[in-house]
Amino acid sequence: MDKVISLLPQMYVTSIIKLVVLAVIMDTCFGFMRAVKYHKFNSTFGIDGAVRKISMLASLVFLMVFDRIAQLNLVGFIPKDIRIYLSFSRIGAAEFFGLLYLSYETVSILKNMTLCGLPVKRIWEVIKKILSKYTDELPGNG
Repeated sequence: MDKVISLLPQMYVTSIIKLVVLAVIMDTCFGFMRAVKYHKFNSTFGIDGAVRKISMLASLVFLMVFDRIAQLNLVGFIPKDIRIYLSFSRIGAAEFFGLLYLSYETVSILKNMTLCGLPVKRIWEVIKKILSKYTDELPGNG
């Protein structure tokens, strides 16, 4: 992960951005394991996922540059509970979207882990409970 991040010289890379990169790698690995388990290698689906992940990471790079220029503080858009828990006093556009991407990737990772047969039901229930406060677009019974 450090090699990927080192490709962004002299850019401000936060722990949130590092977590997004890690989550993308984990989701890709578990997605591959799921494809192996079900013998369903679909190049169209794989390419769509790769394009989505590359676009996600590219948008974060763009937003990091934007943050260096604009110096926005979007902490007011973060729910108070999360803000207090993570002790944010300032959050730029890259970190804001990083949190959104991290939520999306977490759900995808847990879905892939579940479909691989790994015992993650309790973890999923905790995360589902937390996310359900902020969205109603979660998958049914994961």
